[in-house]
Amino acid sequence: MTQILDLNTWSRKDHFHFFSQFEEPFFGVTIHIDCTIAYASAKAKGISFFLHYLHKSLQAANDIPSFRYRIVEDQVWIFDQVNASPTIDRPDGSFGFSFMDYHEDFSEFKIIAEKEMETVRKGTSLFPASSGDCVIHYSALPWIDFTSMSHARSFTFADSNPKISFGKMTESEGKRTMPVSIHVHHALMDGYHVGQFIERFQELLNEA
Repeated sequence: MTQILDLNTWSRKDHFHFFSQFEEPFFGVTIHIDCTIAYASAKAKGISFFLHYLHKSLQAANDIPSFRYRIVEDQVWIFDQVNASPTIDRPDGSFGFSFMDYHEDFSEFKIIAEKEMETVRKGTSLFPASSGDCVIHYSALPWIDFTSMSHARSFTFADSNPKISFGKMTESEGKRTMPVSIHVHHALMDGYHVGQFIERFQELLNEA
């Protein structure tokens, strides 16, 4: 379900019109998230750490309204739910795009996600699944403890989906951290909203 945001009553009306005209309207930040508790929790439960933090990030995104905003035909649509479109690695070193519906209950999400990952890994197509507007583009680079990130983009293709990338987890003095890159459309949100997402994501990762 969606509804259209009334631009005339939106406090960011001028920001929307201003940044919508940019050739590159996305901005991004890279942070290091504390995943000490999250990693231990996933291992204790015998579940995939990747699916654990992916689900937590989706939960955080669904909790922050601006992460559910999308630009469709010059209007801002508010989706009731945002889902995941992560890249999935393959044994030959390549990857495929995937689509995973968000479910608040992790066990339900896990069933869908594992089935989708198996399908992608057995296939060869770059696009084995279709997604749509209500997704976040995810990617994981578990080999790189990066400090910044950029994305390949076609400026002729209309796109307002957030892009979140996860890097290599490292450990120092008993603390585990992981770089997270967050790129968002500036016509839809500002640094304040990205900060809200980061704070919520960290809160969820700290839950045992």
